[in-house]
Amino acid sequence: MSNQPILGMKPATWVFAILVLLTLVTFYVGETGMEGLDIALFVLAIAMIKGHLVGAYFMGLGQLRGLWRWPVTVWLVIPGGLISVAFFLSY
Repeated sequence: MSNQPILGMKPATWVFAILVLLTLVTFYVGETGMEGLDIALFVLAIAMIKGHLVGAYFMGLGQLRGLWRWPVTVWLVIPGGLISVAFFLSY
């Protein structure tokens, strides 16, 4: 990952803006009372994307290679997968 500005902003600033946008989308979903399996999985996917972005850009794991990059990915995939299965089974 390069730290070169993109359209005048550093990549971390872009990632922060994306995190804010995804948070606002999640807030909108909650405020409008949307429900259903597809909405629940959509919000879960947003949470997993946000977790990956935080790990990659703000924890510095995006610059690592090999084994050290896996713990956060596994930490996101295993609970996310188990929560998805629980949603499917309860639906």
